[in-house]
Amino acid sequence: MDRPELALQQLYAFAVLAEELHFGRAAERLGIAQPPLSQQIRRLEQKVGHALFDRGSGGVVLTPAGHELLPAALHALDEVAGGLRAARRIGDGLAGRIRIGFAASLALTVLPGILRAYRERYPEVEMEIREMTTAPQVAALRERAIDVGLLREPPGEQGLAMEPILAERFVAVLPAGHRLAAQRVVPVAALAEEPFVLLPRAAGPTVHDRILDVCREAGFEPRVGQHAVEWQTVSALVEAGLGVSLAPASIRRIRLSGVVHRRIDPDTARTVVAMCWREGEGNPLVTRFLEAARGGARR
Repeated sequence: MDRPELALQQLYAFAVLAEELHFGRAAERLGIAQPPLSQQIRRLEQKVGHALFDRGSGGVVLTPAGHELLPAALHALDEVAGGLRAARRIGDGLAGRIRIGFAASLALTVLPGILRAYRERYPEVEMEIREMTTAPQVAALRERAIDVGLLREPPGEQGLAMEPILAERFVAVLPAGHRLAAQRVVPVAALAEEPFVLLPRAAGPTVHDRILDVCREAGFEPRVGQHAVEWQTVSALVEAGLGVSLAPASIRRIRLSGVVHRRIDPDTARTVVAMCWREGEGNPLVTRFLEAARGGARR
């Protein structure tokens, strides 16, 4: 980068004098005495190599060189002022681009409220939304591919901070014609002989293990017949009669005519939804997103 020939202070003094065409009034606007203003203009003229003003008893007028320099000076001053404003807004977290990972099931619960709350507060920030399961989100945070994650059952990871925003109960997901579909509450033990449709452990290790624990506490090891990466697919496979499932209660918003959702007994297990970000994160966009998300999650 080349060193600039002209100082912004001199360009600003030149632009003000070009508007006022009077040293006294220009100096007053600039908040300086007339001699320092004259010195700045002389230095600028020395760098240009030509006079920029014709001085007269009644004031000053621009020379041809001054007329030529003025548009460039005004443009440069506007560019710098605009750059400063943009930099301040970026530094304040009021503009820029934030990358957000989210688990697909959160689109059925807290995600819309969180994104709406953030958009209302910071309309100039561009949001890049990426649908990802838990394990890929954690990897993306570590690789700085996303700035914040909204995920289910985040594993305890060194270097990552986590804040729970929702605890959901589990429900049984059954085909509409299932023998237990008529019951309002389904004992977990009653599912012992059923094939299960579950998320693969690699997609969400903690929530996968939480479901296995619910079954084990009921006295059996679930027999997994099918795996599906998203809860929408889990519901579709249940509707097709390929098994039953235990899933977060938000799955009830996936309305398929051939699927019913029932409370389970015991109903003590919960699955946690959390925000996750890098510890010591200095990005003001992340700080403001977390603040907005706390309110949006309660909508």
